[in-house]
Amino acid sequence: MVQKIYVTYNQVHKLCQASADRILNDFQPNLMIAIGGGGYVPARILRSFLKRPGSPNIPIQAIGLSLYKTLSNSDPVEAPGTKVTRTQWLDLSSLEMSNLIGKHILIVDEVDDTRTTLEYAVRELEKDVEAAAKKMGREGERAKFSIFVLHNKDKPKKGHLPQDMIDEGRYLAAHTVSDVWICYPWEATDIDEHDALAESQVKN
Repeated sequence: MVQKIYVTYNQVHKLCQASADRILNDFQPNLMIAIGGGGYVPARILRSFLKRPGSPNIPIQAIGLSLYKTLSNSDPVEAPGTKVTRTQWLDLSSLEMSNLIGKHILIVDEVDDTRTTLEYAVRELEKDVEAAAKKMGREGERAKFSIFVLHNKDKPKKGHLPQDMIDEGRYLAAHTVSDVWICYPWEATDIDEHDALAESQVKN
């Protein structure tokens, strides 16, 4: 049986809060790209902690990537798939791409499981931004990507991130856990039951 841990909104909020100073000081993001659907909520919470006095809110753009497949009809637990599927992407013909050129971009997701999705997101975004920069005659303006996830699973990874990203410390996981199934509150259909299960874990 798959071991599950239940995470509350309160815990997500505090993980974002605890990570904000490092993100502000080390990554200095100009904008965030949330990977949907798990990255949407932490990105929005994080934005409140990244706002500097007198400065506007950091913009959030969204992409949708899917890697999971359902194990059975009766259990919501899913297993990682092998192929990343785009369900939503940036409009390459619009201001969305020009706004990324030369910027510090923070990619936000809820969990780093096999790292396949994160590898895909970084590789494809870098490629698209470089293509947009070339098209606009702005090749000298390099975008710099960083990653924030709520949880990193301590397990061998199938995906790989750029070596300079690792060397420069542009990857941050708020919390590292064992290879368990993480139940996030935005996936719950009964939030009271979800929170009760989370509370029972703390007591056990």
